[in-house]
Amino acid sequence: MESLSFHSPIGPLTIYENEGFIVRVDFSENKTTSKSPLILECKKQLDEYFQKKRKEFDLPLKPQGTKFQTDVWNTLCSIPYGECVSYKDVATMINNPKAVRAVGGANNKNPIAIIIPCHRVIGSDGKLVGYGGGIDIKINLLELEGYDCSSRSI
Repeated sequence: MESLSFHSPIGPLTIYENEGFIVRVDFSENKTTSKSPLILECKKQLDEYFQKKRKEFDLPLKPQGTKFQTDVWNTLCSIPYGECVSYKDVATMINNPKAVRAVGGANNKNPIAIIIPCHRVIGSDGKLVGYGGGIDIKINLLELEGYDCSSRSI
């Protein structure tokens, strides 16, 4: 597995590639550098996202998880840039409307931050709840995408 750590506008990020797929992007720094063309493309696309030049990512992803988790993560990828849905909405979208808490658990286990946009999921009451990178980063990402967080409570 190859990886690359770099500083982004929201803090350190590390991209991980394995066998031609992005398998993880997390909020860490492990002082690694990679010349992998895929990792460099991923970094380029993330840079474009932070510069508001990219709204969708075009990368081969292979997050590791259960079938339920991967169903949730695939569904998250369909949430448009700058929009938010609730955990309940995601549960309904995967045809399992009673799985609201399980959707939250899958969201929490998302291994490919930002690219699989779990930051676009909020509470049914509109609250900006939970985010693996911290609520401040969630707010930064949503505001970068033009979502008005000013009227939302935490």
